[in-house]
Amino acid sequence: MLTEERREQFRTDAAKLKLKADQSRHDGKWRIVGAVLMIGGVIGALVSYNNSLTQDDLRNIASLHILATACVGVIVLGAALYLAAAVARVLRLWLLRQLMEAQAQTDQIAAALESISAVSRRG
Repeated sequence: MLTEERREQFRTDAAKLKLKADQSRHDGKWRIVGAVLMIGGVIGALVSYNNSLTQDDLRNIASLHILATACVGVIVLGAALYLAAAVARVLRLWLLRQLMEAQAQTDQIAAALESISAVSRRG
């Protein structure tokens, strides 16, 4: 329950400051591009492997295996794009939370110093 309260407090604080805490403008696009590349790479690798099974000429088989290897590269590229967008979102939220907590601590220290200086002026 405490975690949910902190999460809701974070969202309301970010909304008060008019910050976009969820995602960047391009994160969703990069995640979609990454997912499409992964799916396309898997389909391309499976199709080229299946076609290589029906070939008799070794040159055709080798070229289809090279194509399948290139499709594996496309899968890796898509996974990297998807992962980069997901990690960027998490890091953006973490950094925003860190900044807001640091600002709150700074405000508390400033208030404490002001109260100490007000007491010392009186005394």
